[in-house]
Amino acid sequence: MARTTTRIALVTCREVLETGYDRDLPALAGALAHAGAEAVVAVWDDPDVDWAGFDLVLIRSTWDYSWRAAEFVAWAERCGAAAPLANPAAVVRWNTDKRYLGDLAAAGVPVVDTRYLAPGDEADPVAGVLAGLPADREFVIKPTSGAGARYAARYLPGDHGTAVRHLERMHAEGLTAMVQPYVRSIDTAGERALLFVGGRFLHAIRKGAVLASGTAYDEDKAPHPDLRTWQPTPAELAVAEKALAAVPGSPELLYARVDLVDGDDGQPRVMELELVEPNFFLFLHPDSAAAVAEAAVRAAR
Repeated sequence: MARTTTRIALVTCREVLETGYDRDLPALAGALAHAGAEAVVAVWDDPDVDWAGFDLVLIRSTWDYSWRAAEFVAWAERCGAAAPLANPAAVVRWNTDKRYLGDLAAAGVPVVDTRYLAPGDEADPVAGVLAGLPADREFVIKPTSGAGARYAARYLPGDHGTAVRHLERMHAEGLTAMVQPYVRSIDTAGERALLFVGGRFLHAIRKGAVLASGTAYDEDKAPHPDLRTWQPTPAELAVAEKALAAVPGSPELLYARVDLVDGDDGQPRVMELELVEPNFFLFLHPDSAAAVAEAAVRAAR
């Protein structure tokens, strides 16, 4: 018998389900109900969930995926074969590896300068890595598959010894590292996150600096400090839209978040392009919940 009610899965992880850490989930579930849909919160790696029983599977707070990226991508591909998945599995595969910044740069999108160091890249790990670390400014090391500032740290130019130990730990765990200059404007202007739903700008937020100098890479960090609403500039909107237009294959994206910082020239650059499980920050923009729900219902139908 055909379903008469649109069923939408809001996909999270076990930790979030147990702690209630995702403040967007109840707001979005309520907005979906108001829009006439049935919202079901489900854990992505729960073997008992029948994903084919949904009209749309909406990835939300699967914030443990970066520890198990290959497993998560395999789930997305299986799930996408059973039901409409937002965002699509091909987008998930591309966006779970931050080497996508190289693709954006090749397409002419202004991004934060990034060098990648994979396990086995250097014949002499210490000498080779030291040669590639900035000697005249602060820099950041983080994994290409990461979330919530996991395994990320900020270093002074003289911290190369500690930085190399950080890299060696990451490589021992099979992780590819990103090395970026520390963008100094973050300390004063913060990062701006621009949210898009159904291809249209929804709202924006600003957050303070996440990485403090001297904080170890394996310490817990607040991923979204000093949050506040933000009105993006025309230049920020233009860079964000250029980044979204450069996603390979020009897929239909139900949602997207573009994280921007100001380069040394004062112009916005892409820090990250979040197409898998970005926080929508609906608690700062409660009126946006209805727009997200309506877009999800349209996609489901």
